[in-house]
Amino acid sequence: MSNDCIFCKIVQGVIPSTPVAQSDTAYAFYDLAPQAPVHVLIIPKAHIASADHVGPEHPGIMNDLVALAQEVADREGVRESGYRLVMNVGADAQMTVEHLHMHLMGGRLMHWPAG
Repeated sequence: MSNDCIFCKIVQGVIPSTPVAQSDTAYAFYDLAPQAPVHVLIIPKAHIASADHVGPEHPGIMNDLVALAQEVADREGVRESGYRLVMNVGADAQMTVEHLHMHLMGGRLMHWPAG
């Protein structure tokens, strides 16, 4: 855990969130500024700065995040109609929290570019 990471504080329960689902290694909660009718953040419980920092010391974490995303898509009723998974890495991608996270968005037709 990182003492100054907002997502670590959410995992610890220091900052409140509205949970959607969780596993032993990952946690899913509603985004506070949703960009779609369904917008859930899926994060590892352990602090990993970004997808660029995932390595052999994190076995299975990407599988765990995707598995939890599938569970969330089922719970939120968007698995059949479709949903988008987005991961940003770095400033140019507008990553605003340096903690690996995946956005699951759905509930409407998703245009490209995102909007």
